[in-house]
Amino acid sequence: MDASSDLTLSELKEFLDQKATLYEQPNFIQEDPICLAHRFSQKEDIEIVAFLVSTISWGKRSSIIKSGERLLDILGPEPLAYVLNYKDGACPKFIHRTFNQVDLNGFLLGLKHCYENGGLEAAFEAKTPKVYDRIMHFREIFTPFLQARSQKHVANPNSGSAAKRLIMFLRWMSRPAVKGVDFGIWPQHHLPYLMIPLDVHTGNISRKLGLLKRSQNDWKANEELYEQCVALDPTDPAKYDFALFGLGVYENF
Repeated sequence: MDASSDLTLSELKEFLDQKATLYEQPNFIQEDPICLAHRFSQKEDIEIVAFLVSTISWGKRSSIIKSGERLLDILGPEPLAYVLNYKDGACPKFIHRTFNQVDLNGFLLGLKHCYENGGLEAAFEAKTPKVYDRIMHFREIFTPFLQARSQKHVANPNSGSAAKRLIMFLRWMSRPAVKGVDFGIWPQHHLPYLMIPLDVHTGNISRKLGLLKRSQNDWKANEELYEQCVALDPTDPAKYDFALFGLGVYENF
């Protein structure tokens, strides 16, 4: 399809619905970081692995998965047990780009606090189901356990960050598991509020399709893209992440 074509809303919806269905398949996640969390079955283990893997999800996917494998070596077969028994400073050497041993130590301490006080899901609950409120609530609980250098690894929408990795994590947790990709282990009432994890590729595809006009990939762009996706599907706007990602990675749209 010509990206410059003038599509009606119904035509655009039909096109993106087809692409979302095409790419939301287990065979497309074999080379995606989410595959690491699929090795676990207990809710808390899935959450911990997904959260840490999403945190280091920048750069080439092969590099992310390689670093994720090292995280799994550290966490062992029972990530929740590892987190609950974790002692400050016990973290072995780890580095993925700018995320290092100091950062991982703080993240493990933050996760331990969460699971000693209601769990990670509860840490993302806020007065409203809006993603902005949920992330800001989580930051209040989690960031006190991080050193200053580690704060940058927990995105802050209030500073304009697009918070791609946290939004991606929330999608993994909340969207239904029926297609074998996302996990659907957090409340389904969050579905209408989930946003698209916005990066350079997703942003460029969105602009080509006329879904996004803002030139910056920031929180305001998130809100603009979200409103467009809600117009296409008010019950599950985040499913279009699969369409936008697939168009960019597999079709060079």
